[in-house]
Amino acid sequence: METFFIKALQLILSLSLLVLIHEGGHFLFARLFKVRVEKFYIFFNPWFSLFKHRFKHKQPDGSIKEGETEYGLGWLPLGGYCKIAGMIDESMDTEQMAQPEQPWEFRSKPAWQRLLIMVGGVLFNFILALIIYAAILFSWGESYIKPQDYKFGMEFGEVAHGIGFKDGDILLKADKQDLSYDGYLRQIADAREVTVQRGSTQAVVYIPEDLMPQLMAAKEHFATPILPYVIDSIVPGRGLAKANFQRGDSIIAVNGHLVHSFNAYGTYMASLKENKGSRDINLTYVRKGITDTTLVRLDSAYLGGAYPFMADRYFRVCNKEYGALEAIPAGVQLGVKTLSGYVGDMKYVFTKEGANSLGGFGTIGSIFPATWNWYAFWQMTAFLSIILAFMNILPIPALDGGHVLFLIYEIIARRKPSDKFLERAQMVGMFLLFGLLIWANFNDLLRMVFGVNL
Repeated sequence: METFFIKALQLILSLSLLVLIHEGGHFLFARLFKVRVEKFYIFFNPWFSLFKHRFKHKQPDGSIKEGETEYGLGWLPLGGYCKIAGMIDESMDTEQMAQPEQPWEFRSKPAWQRLLIMVGGVLFNFILALIIYAAILFSWGESYIKPQDYKFGMEFGEVAHGIGFKDGDILLKADKQDLSYDGYLRQIADAREVTVQRGSTQAVVYIPEDLMPQLMAAKEHFATPILPYVIDSIVPGRGLAKANFQRGDSIIAVNGHLVHSFNAYGTYMASLKENKGSRDINLTYVRKGITDTTLVRLDSAYLGGAYPFMADRYFRVCNKEYGALEAIPAGVQLGVKTLSGYVGDMKYVFTKEGANSLGGFGTIGSIFPATWNWYAFWQMTAFLSIILAFMNILPIPALDGGHVLFLIYEIIARRKPSDKFLERAQMVGMFLLFGLLIWANFNDLLRMVFGVNL
C-alpha cells in the first residue's frame, strides 16, 4: 500500500506541474493579446471545487474590484482547463457565443493571435521538457552502459527467442550500424538484421517487420542484460541472514532449477509466489569456489532479504558531466530525440496489439519508481511533457490541434468555420477522447483484476 501511495503522489505531482505549465501557456498568450480568461483550473471541477479564488484589485478611485479570472483546484485529476472568453471549448458555453462579439473575446482577435493562443500550451510543455532535460544533465550528468559492453550477454524473451536470438548473445550492430545505449530496441525494430556476438563467433539474426507488435501482443520485454546474482548486502533477521549467507556468495540455483542471472532468479520466485508454492526453498550457491546448498525460509512476499551487486561492478559505465552552457544544447538535443522516437513509435498504436496495450492513469503511475527518486521523477515528468505536447497538437477536435487545424483553414480560406460547425466538431472530439480515456483505463482495470487485456 505504501508503494501505491508513493507512485500515486509522484503521478499527481507530475500531472499538476504539466497541467499548470500547459494551461499557463494558453493563459499567457491570451493575456498578451488582451483576451479575457474567465477560469484557470488545475484538474477538473464538475459539481464542486477544492479551492477557488478571485484576486481583488484596487482601482484609481480607491474602490476594490474583483479580478476577471477565477483560479481554482478541481478534484478530478484528469487534466485542467483555461476558459477563454468567446471561444468554443469543452465548457460548451453556447449562450456566450450567441451574444455580440466583444473586443476582449477570443473570437474578435486576428487569426494569427488566436493561433498563438492555441499553440501556447503545447509550446510551453515542449519548452518545459527541454528545461528539465538540461537541468537533469547539469545536475546528474549522464551515465550509461553500451549494449556491446554487457559482457555476459542478454536474456531474451520468447518473441526474441522465436526470431533467432539466444540467451548470452551480445548485441553489436543493427544493419551494420553500432547500437546506441538509449534507443537500441527502436534501432533493432527498424532494422532488417542484427549482428550479435555468440560465443567466439558472430551471428546474424533477421528481424521481422512486426517485431514491435509481437512484443506488445506478448506483453514482454525484448531483452534484459544478464546480471549474476552475487550478494552485496543482506538484511539482518531475514531468510538469507538466518541461513548464514555472506556477501560475495553467488546464487546459481533454486530448488535445483538453474538461475544464471538475478533476473532469472526473480522470474522463478515470481512464479513460485503466483502458484503459492512452499516458502521453504533450497538455494544452491558458490562461496570461494565451493558449491553448496542450504534451506532458506522466505517471508510472506517470497523475499529472502538480500540485494545483489549492481551493474557497475561488472560492466564499463560511461560517465559524462555537463556544465551549464553544455547542458542547454544537450538538453535540447535529448528532447528533440525523445519526441522523434515517440512520434516514430506512434505507428504501433494503430495496430490491434497497440490498441490493446494502451493504458490509463494506472499504467502511467506504475512507471514511476516505488521509492521516491528525484532523478527518475524528473525523467518521467519530462517524458510525459513531451507526450502531452504531441498528443495535444494532433488534429483532433477538442484538442489544441483541432483548433489549430480550423484556424489554418481560416487563414487559407479567409473565412471562419461557422460556430455551429465548431460546436459539433467539439462534441465529436470530446466523445472520441472520452471513449479513448475509458478504453485505456478499462484496460488498466482488466490488467489489475484479471491480468488480461481486451
